[in-house]
This record gives sequence, C-alpha cells and structure tokens, in this order.
Amino acid sequence: MFYTMQYPSLNALFNSLFKSLFKSSLNSLFKYGSLFSLRSLSSLAAAFFISMFISLFVITTAQAQIQKIPSPAPDEKKSSELINAQSGEILFRKKCAVCHGSEGAGGVGIPLNLHDFLSTASDRYLEQTIKTGRPGRIMPAFTTLSDEQIQNIIDYIRSWKSEIKVPEYSQAPILGDIKKGQEIYDSICINCHREKGIGGKGTGVTFSRPRDAEIIAPAIGNPAFLASASDHMIKRIIMTGRESTPMVSAMSMGLKETDVDNVVSYLRSLADIDTTNQTELKTRDDAVLVFESSYSIEETIENLKQAALGYNFRYIREQTLDQGFVDKEQESNEQYLIYFCNFTFLNQALSVDPRIGMFLPFRATIVKKDDTVFVMTVNPDYLCSLFNNDELKQGCDFMSEKYEAMLEESTL
Repeated sequence: MFYTMQYPSLNALFNSLFKSLFKSSLNSLFKYGSLFSLRSLSSLAAAFFISMFISLFVITTAQAQIQKIPSPAPDEKKSSELINAQSGEILFRKKCAVCHGSEGAGGVGIPLNLHDFLSTASDRYLEQTIKTGRPGRIMPAFTTLSDEQIQNIIDYIRSWKSEIKVPEYSQAPILGDIKKGQEIYDSICINCHREKGIGGKGTGVTFSRPRDAEIIAPAIGNPAFLASASDHMIKRIIMTGRESTPMVSAMSMGLKETDVDNVVSYLRSLADIDTTNQTELKTRDDAVLVFESSYSIEETIENLKQAALGYNFRYIREQTLDQGFVDKEQESNEQYLIYFCNFTFLNQALSVDPRIGMFLPFRATIVKKDDTVFVMTVNPDYLCSLFNNDELKQGCDFMSEKYEAMLEESTL
C-alpha cells in the first residue's frame, strides 16, 4: 500500500528531506566548526561536505530500501525503467540541473531536452560524457557516480522524450581525407566551432545577452568529446543537423556524404592534439585569496571598508556568516561576510558573460580562529580559467589584482 500510494510523490519526499538535512548540515557546521581548521576556505568547505555526506547517505540508503519493494505494475520492465528514471531525476537535479536546467532546457550548460540531441546522442556518448566531462570546459567529470547511477540519470534524460528510439552506432572508424576535411571545416564549421574545434566563446545558452549564437557551439575538437562520440555519431549529427540550433544539415550546407566523411576524419585527427588550454588552468590551491590580519576582527572590517572605497567599490552590507541559519542570538561574532561592488565594472562584465556574477559583487569572509583573524575571498583569476572565454581574462586579471590589493591593505 505504501508503495502504490506514495511512490509517485517520492521525488517530493526526498527533495523535502534533502532540504531539511541541508539546513541541519549547515547548522552542525557552525555549531561544531571549532573541530576544523579555518586557515583556508577549503577547510570550511571540507567540514560542510563531511556533514552533507552523512545526510546524503541517509537519503540514498532510504531510497534504495524503498526501491526494493516490488512494484505491482504488470509490465515489470516499464516499472523498472520508471524507478530508474525517478532515481535519475533526484541525481540529475543534484548534479546536473544547476548548469543544464531542471528540465534540460540549458543554462551555463548546453540544452539536453532537444529532439535532435536525444535522437542522435547514444547512451554510450552520454555515459562517457558524464564520466569524463570536458577538460578545459565548464563540464566536470563525475568520477564518484557509479555505473548504475549514471544509467539512472540517462534514463531520466530519455524520459523527457520517451518516444525517441535510442540510437546505436558502430565503433568502426570512418576513413576519409583529412586534408580535404580540414579545408571544409575551415570554410564552414570554424565560424561557430572555431579553430580546431575549441568551441564557441562561453558555454550553454545565451538568452541573457547578445552573442554569436543563441546556443554556444560545443567543443567538438575536445579530446573527451572525441572519446565519447563515435565517428558514425558525429557523421549523423553533421548529416541531419540539429533543429532549434544554428547547426543545419549537410545538405543545407551543400555538402555530400563524402565531404562529411572527410570532416569526420579531420575531427578525429584532433584527438591527439591538446585543444583544452589545460596549461592555463589554475590549481585548486589558487581558488581562494587568504590573508592573515594583524588587527582585531572589528579593526579588520573597518580597514577593509576603507580599502574598498579607495578602489571605487561601494559598501553594500555586512552580516554574520551564519545569519539565517541559526537564531539571531546564536549568531557568531567571529565570522562575517562583507559585500562591496564596483557597479561600472559589474555592468561591463555582465555584458561579456553573466557568470561573472559568481565573484561580483565582491564578497569577503572575515573569520577569527584561535585569536588570529583571516580575510578571504574567491580568486577571480581561478574562476576565469574555468570559463573558456578569452574576453573575460582582462576583467578577471583586473578583479584579482583589486581583490588582492584590498585584502592586503586591510590586513597589514
């Protein structure tokens, strides 16, 4: 009875449980934060994720137990697919929705809920993409997901358009003329996918600002893409194009099948070339700017306000770090967030890429630990290295320089 009556609302149940445990994890973090060293922001994150891991373990264990209950549905295979899709929806919303949208409409990541995408992308392609990500792009590798969890995510993605037959492709190589393929690529494909298939500027959909295309062209020369997509899958995409995107069919571009074979062979030849700009990526140690202050926490806050004003940043507000997560009388007076903004630069940066909002307005965290005060903030230069948008580099360099100068001035 529980299964038949409650299972349709399991997703809502687990979402509610997750939100509750999320809040309790943060409360535990601030309550027991003294167990961890806060000499860097990464240790604060480590404490949070340890707490969240325990919460997620409870949820996934409960979910697994419920899914063991036999379904009364007559079609056992369909029932199994439904269970997998429900489990995949939970994983998708936790892991994928932040970039691809809750219904796959796209955002920072490309749209997945397109007929022409789902009708040409094989399960092998989706599986490998989730596993390996896209080095040098914003798509990470989800190495902690099991094969079953990945398949559940794929089942959920497929459920959006269940009428589409899942494509399967031969893994045999297509033997075309690489030189002729490059000539075609450099005359047509380069306009969107850029040189050597490094992909369009930015990522995902671009409804929020004017750009070269409504949907950013993917990095088809990326080694991880080429390792995930077979030659025959790439050929089919070029032959048919993708409706609702700038990608038109080969016939519309005046290409014959042999021309497409040549382009596929050229793209395959890029697999041995590093097109990911990995040398420009920063290490995680560079992700946060941290300075030790010579002053009390109150003096450090005032120093930072004055330093920010000196660099044309307007003071917005300050708050305790745990505000909203604990009762007001329980808020810590040894952990603060301060907000500043240079609105002129913010408007200019947002016109280039809205992801600039990840480090603007300027947010500084000030923490007192063992009689020592630390001031820290995200490093724009590190984030910029993940955004694959050359236009942002100058702005990110500018912001990193200003952030570092303000923190240094407030702590010396």
